[in-house]
Amino acid sequence: MLAAARIPYNDFHMIHHIELFKLRPEVTPAKLEEMMMNTRMILLKIPEVLSVKCGKKVDPKNEWPFFIALEFESLDKFAVFKGDAIHLKFMEEVVKTNTTDNVVLAYEMEPGKDVRYS
Repeated sequence: MLAAARIPYNDFHMIHHIELFKLRPEVTPAKLEEMMMNTRMILLKIPEVLSVKCGKKVDPKNEWPFFIALEFESLDKFAVFKGDAIHLKFMEEVVKTNTTDNVVLAYEMEPGKDVRYS
């Protein structure tokens, strides 16, 4: 999750990171439920992650049937997350084994707010 390139945002603003995934054909509805449960349980163990949201599509026409959304206090915290052993293991065991493609989106939240005083 994550794209390795540094995103040119202010380092002190909240970051909302979203990834959309295409699933392998063999991923069953039960497996997708398990992925959602594991995503929440595993990624919340990482101290830099403020919140984890994930879900499955409701519109059958949606080409991205699974998403993960994470919030970070800053890009620095996001950079630490990307190298975290828990995250790397999650990517290998949950994401890479069950997905075929992804789109990464990152958004700066609350521009101008200094999160050091939040």
